[in-house]
Amino acid sequence: MTPSSRSFSEDRRQFLHMSMAAFALLLRVLTWEWALACALIALVFNVALLPRLGGRQFYRPADQARGYPLGIVFYPLAVAFLILVFPDRLDIVAGAWGVMAFGDGMATIAGRRAGSGQLPWNPEKTAAGLAAFVVCGGVGGALLSWWVRPAVHPVPSLAFALGAPIVAALVAGFAETAPIRLDDNLTVPAFAATSLWALSLMSTPLAAAAWPDLERALGPALIVNAVVGWAGWRLRTVSTPGAIVGGAIGVVIYACGGPAAWVLLLATFAAAAITSRLGLRRKVLLGIAEARGGRRGPGNAIANCGVAAGAAILSVLTPYAGLARLALVAALAAAGSDTVASEVGKAWGSRTFLITRLTRVRPGTSGAMSLEGTAAGLIAALLLAALGAAMGMVSWSSIWILVVGATAGSLVESVLGATVEASGLLDNDALNFINTAVSALVTLLLAAAPL
Repeated sequence: MTPSSRSFSEDRRQFLHMSMAAFALLLRVLTWEWALACALIALVFNVALLPRLGGRQFYRPADQARGYPLGIVFYPLAVAFLILVFPDRLDIVAGAWGVMAFGDGMATIAGRRAGSGQLPWNPEKTAAGLAAFVVCGGVGGALLSWWVRPAVHPVPSLAFALGAPIVAALVAGFAETAPIRLDDNLTVPAFAATSLWALSLMSTPLAAAAWPDLERALGPALIVNAVVGWAGWRLRTVSTPGAIVGGAIGVVIYACGGPAAWVLLLATFAAAAITSRLGLRRKVLLGIAEARGGRRGPGNAIANCGVAAGAAILSVLTPYAGLARLALVAALAAAGSDTVASEVGKAWGSRTFLITRLTRVRPGTSGAMSLEGTAAGLIAALLLAALGAAMGMVSWSSIWILVVGATAGSLVESVLGATVEASGLLDNDALNFINTAVSALVTLLLAAAPL
């Protein structure tokens, strides 16, 4: 054991992690260009100078074994990225920074002291840690967002500055408990900033106007999703937790997106359930069949439908209903297309190639693609996009960009599957979520691009 590893203190590391949020106070007086320059200087300092100035005492044992720490690199990198994405909304940057610093820091400290109360979906995380994350991250993010608020034009409402970071901390807190190995300094600010951005788009008058319709839709939404969830559980297509979480997502999509959005969700789920059972004998023999006998769990529901549920909410609470519906259809088309491509490729793919090296690999390899699976995925994307158009959710002219978006998301997922999933940094659920998010983003960019 090296002297630095003997002197390592996780609490001291987390207090340093939280103290760095003091630099977020400068966002009130700095332009975004100067703020970005400071973040990049911090990145260079952490990489080149901090280890020489005693910074190795903050290296975790894994950092010692690796030879360099990921956290102190990703922290300023995440801040720099947030500034680039939100140059005119430094209050969002400050709020997400506060959630990352205080939420993640206090969650680690509280979680290590809890000793019990492990979360069912991730035994490495505790309920005490999650509670500390939401409370401390929410308060820290709200204070920093409030402090930077006067520097933003037009000045955001006080309700947004104090309330939105609490919601963002709740979302980021649950994301932080997901059983993936991606560094929290990347996942937490990403989910926190995305939540803050989405909340910034919401309109109080629109929410008030939509509330009566949401109340009327809630009853039918609960009934149809309870029936379908029960049927899926009886048919062994979903696990019990999967049925509960999937039902909750279905309620959101039905109530906010309407019956047409829910029918598209059901079609996406049916495509996944049916293709998971195609060629099941071969999949079992090759050891590449879906876990739990093909039953979908809660992680799968969130990964494949979480973006669509968020888009459904935005479709009724923001002035961008058309774009939100386009993102909803894109996310569901991508989810269905990806599952169909994967399952058909496993069942009937004659030649499977790794996308990064174009070398032949066995079916089921992370990042592998086959001609049969790719063709099936394109057809599925086309059919799901056409269904969305037929039900009036999107225009017929947007079908091509929906297919391109689904294809782009699938390619990104395959590249990540061949690289980071193989190294254990991401699991399949995380990749599915990235797939739907990329597909929705690419589709929106194509829709906004001048022809």
